[in-house]
Amino acid sequence: MEETDARLVERARRGDADAFGALVRRHLKSAYAVALGQLGEPADAEDACQDAFVTALQRLEECRKPDQFGPWLFSIVRNRARDRRRWRAVRDALPLESAAHVGSRDDPGLDVERLELREDLLDAMRGLTELQREVVLLYDIQGWSHKEIAGKLGISDGSARVHLFNARRALRERLAHGHTEHS
Repeated sequence: MEETDARLVERARRGDADAFGALVRRHLKSAYAVALGQLGEPADAEDACQDAFVTALQRLEECRKPDQFGPWLFSIVRNRARDRRRWRAVRDALPLESAAHVGSRDDPGLDVERLELREDLLDAMRGLTELQREVVLLYDIQGWSHKEIAGKLGISDGSARVHLFNARRALRERLAHGHTEHS
């Protein structure tokens, strides 16, 4: 039988590294999805997750509701992602000419289409609220149920459904609008 988050938190507070490791394994994918929803860049999302888990370990005594470790952790992930986004906004961007192009070499036209689609998707995702991005990534990418999303994000099932519906509608509108401009 799988231990509850509350039990793992209590064990981790007593110094049991294996218990905290179990919490990390249990929540890593969803924490990454939350960070990716905020940042849009996998490497930045990984960094934000790592920072969040370190912070969670350091502040484990501050988790007032150990049975709600997931939502508590996700608030830390969101804060670390916001910090990283602010940091990223102030650093200098590389000129486009200096960026290395990595392509398949088999079909440059396909590479361009994929790059354009990726950019269109990222732009459309940026137009969503942070919560909408998280819900879309958890539901459509991670395969979570509305109930699981609600529990992890600290919202109701109905709210998860509404956010997913509105996010998908906004994505469809933005992507349709973007593709008609490119045509």
